Amino acid sequence: MRWIVSVKGVIQDEGRVLLARNDRDEWELPGGQLEAGESPEACLVREILEESGLAVRVGPLIDCYVFDVVPGRSVLILAYGCDLISAAAEARLSEEHVDLRFIAQAELASLSLPIGYRAAIAQWAQRQVHTENP
Repeated sequence: MRWIVSVKGVIQDEGRVLLARNDRDEWELPGGQLEAGESPEACLVREILEESGLAVRVGPLIDCYVFDVVPGRSVLILAYGCDLISAAAEARLSEEHVDLRFIAQAELASLSLPIGYRAAIAQWAQRQVHTENP
């Protein structure tokens, strides 16, 4: 069996995280499928720009796990922390999702958001706190 590799980015801005709602009515981190000959970091920069119009600087790998998208279809997820290059940028919705927006951390509990994405968001937030308050 060959694995599909999906590279996802955790992008935080002013206590909010960028999420996209897919056609299964689930919220997810922006990103996408790794293409042949492409590094995970290059994939993430390309995918985030395509899906949101935002330019990011890819930071460290914060999580790696297998996600069962639907029964019989598993994907290897690589989740990276990302920083916006332009902090005042406005995200724009692409045709790949039905909604895209920055959502406050306090609202995440009420969303249909897979546990792996929740964990990646929490890990990146924790690293950001340690970076800001050494």
